Amino acid sequence: MKRATQMTALAAVAALTLAACGSAPDEGGSTGTAGGSESSFKACMVSDAGGFDDKSFNESGYNGLMAAEKNLGIQTATAESKEESNFAPNIDNLISENCNIIVTVGFLLATATGDAAQANADVDFAIVDSTAQDADGNTIELDNVKPISFDTAQASFLAGYLAAGMSKTGTVATYGGLQIPSVTIFMDGFVDGVANYNETHGTDVKTLGWNKESQNGSFAGGFEDQSQGQQLTQTFIDQGADIIMPVAGPVGVGTLAAAKDATDVSVIWVDADGFETNPDSGDLILTSVLKEIGAGVEDVITAASEDEFSNEPYVGTLENGGVDIAPYHDFDSKVPQELKDEIDQLRKDIIDGTIVVESPSSP
Repeated sequence: MKRATQMTALAAVAALTLAACGSAPDEGGSTGTAGGSESSFKACMVSDAGGFDDKSFNESGYNGLMAAEKNLGIQTATAESKEESNFAPNIDNLISENCNIIVTVGFLLATATGDAAQANADVDFAIVDSTAQDADGNTIELDNVKPISFDTAQASFLAGYLAAGMSKTGTVATYGGLQIPSVTIFMDGFVDGVANYNETHGTDVKTLGWNKESQNGSFAGGFEDQSQGQQLTQTFIDQGADIIMPVAGPVGVGTLAAAKDATDVSVIWVDADGFETNPDSGDLILTSVLKEIGAGVEDVITAASEDEFSNEPYVGTLENGGVDIAPYHDFDSKVPQELKDEIDQLRKDIIDGTIVVESPSSP
């Protein structure tokens, strides 16, 4: 039987419980505490190697955890991974802290999540951007693991169409951190959006960095080395690209640096609204492909705290607001109204099924 949510009757007991949340950080991670909560329900989170301040999907997940803490009055704990070898120990440490639900952030934690869930059937798990997997990388469906995934190809399609419509050079680009499904799904949608613009307008805007048909392209080799992102971006700029979409977490900061040093080069951010997370580079960010990870995480934690956890996957789409593109912010006056209207219609067409955006990595 799953651990049920209980309210403590004595403030002293609550204080002791909260003190337990503030235990010393484990190797390769850290723990956080809820403040002033009286609920004994505890939601926990493990980051991937990008860390919780990646200005991208880890940070978005963390924000969802903090929103749940505030709105539900629950306890929380976190473990920040510095490298892949931290994943399993960080999960185990949170299990030992009596977490009711542990949210793991990212495809790279799929095997560690699957292993821990099978060994701890009384703990609920949720994993962002993946399913649980076995040691061979095969998807496994477990009663106590809920996938939180996002059909970002749909929103990236809009971003690709926008990029093609705004490019002055007729060349745009994208690259990833690693070649994993949660990354390439963005790149697939982006390429298809450019292709749709070309078909609609009779143009020949080229996309560098990704070939959807062959599933081959440019990758930084991880999510930490910003210099690698800067080098890749400079290569694209040298080849004529004036709009670049990095799908690489913190590595994308290198793209912003390269764009800042160039002339008339703009960036499409991903996961969070880059205009808000990178305020010093807001004037470079045309839009962002949004994954409402925070809302998804909070929703799953809320259900678990109300003893309504299920392993049915959460899939964010344009229709349910789980994905979209961000406002144009500083570029709003530069994006022609006709292009804005076309993108608004494309959004409607995708929602009603008139246009079907497909990717081998779609959830």
